[in-house]
Amino acid sequence: MPDTATPNLPSRDFAATSAFYGRLGFAETYRDEGWMILGRGEAVLEFFPFPDLDPAESSFGCCLRLDDVDAFYRVCLDTGLPESTRGFPRLHPPRQEESGLRIGALLDPDGTLLRLIGRP
Repeated sequence: MPDTATPNLPSRDFAATSAFYGRLGFAETYRDEGWMILGRGEAVLEFFPFPDLDPAESSFGCCLRLDDVDAFYRVCLDTGLPESTRGFPRLHPPRQEESGLRIGALLDPDGTLLRLIGRP
């Protein structure tokens, strides 16, 4: 198995976080009072409790490297997530960057930025 790393992200409420990511195809693989792990295929997100987090002041983020960034983005849109420049949660559509990568963004209800990066 190759070496891996998983992001450790904040959650104001594990049930709400699990429900939000569940609509995007993530499922709980572990949960207790102090930790929650969600998985979708090979993607794994780990969460710790941060009940007092102000989403507008969050500086948490990670990258999701996706085989088909546009397909995942459609999953996000199909849940009703808005494409917007304000508010949480919200989406920013993938676009071709100078780097040659297609990159979009998902900001979750807790203000965490997930960069959606298509694998070349």
